[in-house]
Amino acid sequence: MPIKIAAKVAAPLTLSPDLSIIGVYAQRAAKNASKKEGLSPQLASTDRELKGALSAHALREEFTAKKDQVLTLSYFAQGKIRKLILIGLGEGPATAAEARTFAGRAARFANNEKASSFALYLPPGLEARLRPLAEGVELGAYRFAKYFTGDRRPKVELAEVQIGAAGKLPTDSKKQIDLGQAIGRAVNLSRDLSNEPPNVIYPATLASTAEKMAKASGLKIQVFDHKEILRRGMLLIDAVGRGSVRDPRFIHISYVPRTKAKKKFVFVGKGVTFDTGGISIKPAAGMQEMKHDMSGAANIVGLMAAVAAIKPDVEVHGLIAAAENMPDGNAYRPGDIWKSLDGKTVEIVNTDAEGRLILADALAYGRALKPDYLIDNATLTGACLVALGASCTGFYATNDTIGDQFSKAAGLAGETMWRMPLLEDLRDQIRSDVADVKQTGDRYGGSITAALFLREFIGDTKNWIHADIAGPAATDRPSGWTQAKGATGHGVLTFLELIESSGHF
Repeated sequence: MPIKIAAKVAAPLTLSPDLSIIGVYAQRAAKNASKKEGLSPQLASTDRELKGALSAHALREEFTAKKDQVLTLSYFAQGKIRKLILIGLGEGPATAAEARTFAGRAARFANNEKASSFALYLPPGLEARLRPLAEGVELGAYRFAKYFTGDRRPKVELAEVQIGAAGKLPTDSKKQIDLGQAIGRAVNLSRDLSNEPPNVIYPATLASTAEKMAKASGLKIQVFDHKEILRRGMLLIDAVGRGSVRDPRFIHISYVPRTKAKKKFVFVGKGVTFDTGGISIKPAAGMQEMKHDMSGAANIVGLMAAVAAIKPDVEVHGLIAAAENMPDGNAYRPGDIWKSLDGKTVEIVNTDAEGRLILADALAYGRALKPDYLIDNATLTGACLVALGASCTGFYATNDTIGDQFSKAAGLAGETMWRMPLLEDLRDQIRSDVADVKQTGDRYGGSITAALFLREFIGDTKNWIHADIAGPAATDRPSGWTQAKGATGHGVLTFLELIESSGHF
């Protein structure tokens, strides 16, 4: 059921919800608290309504509204026990990413309180951030609960959010909110696809979901079945998928603006819908999480849904190479040599390094589209987790200009990413004695050699980004606007920011 979000100029508590959540800037909250004179002017009327209980509680709990600080107060009004939550926003003013996180945390609180509705009160100035606020509500309210039954199934779902603004609302408030919700739902589509079990999402069903999204969004889509993959010479995708009874797919989704496109973007996603490791089989512990090995592909589906919503003046293509990596008698082996779409031969060293193989064919296909920017994303290496931890994407860039642009986009989107070096000294590790290139290098520097391998297939593309999302693609704890365990859709907002910012570079 879609969440109904509406904004109006209103003072705190005037909307009389069971749950009220107020964003507070630090300097305004702390100004008078030490003098025991109550809270800032923003909260003065609320404190009077509560007969000074709010200021007294804030003083007792040493609430100064520093970033992420929370103060909770229950009170009795109109015959009901109601709850008020203050969320600290730091010094302010809040950026778009901070506004998104604020609204996401508020929606998480609402879910935890089993509230079907809540009021979100904004500090002065934040009414200009209605789009990221609406994004945050959708993202924070997200739960993957479709397979729960009986008592495990949530009894209440968030249905309505009333945004109360202190200042004048923008004239296009509804448009901003609608767009924000569309983007939030697009990211949640990515999360849904990655969270689905591998018996539900496999190459064919991933393709059919992409087709449904494209049809609903007015996008063009082509899906290559196994026969077409072979006919086109995408033999690395074929190699990875050979061990499964579920045939691979290649998906090409296109958005072309009505006016002449100023730039062309091609985004590529790794879609290994389940990764056993193949012949180089993984340990049993944690293997169930390998359903998330198609998070890069899921991001492409979500991104293209968001692109359809914002309708940019640039051309955008989303490419997905989808396969299931299984170890049957027909599976590819260490020691095999396979030819790629662009003709290069590849020596297989480890069948658990399958993602770079299907990406190689997808990148070769993507470069033929002559893009201005070629960006791939994949849960590619455990080495990236070792280097940067579980909450940060490592990305590689062919030049400083696109690297800086991508880093800035990530910062504006509020997604943690860090540029890694393409160390030429490690290139010898992927030089094969029996083929044009070897699939993997040594253990040390594994994320870098994986990026160097992928670079072999971008041709003369000037602006290429490889984003290794192995860490933050899924999480085991709530943070920011992420509600709980599972897929995050990490990367979609950065890619969208890069598209929207392209007019400035």
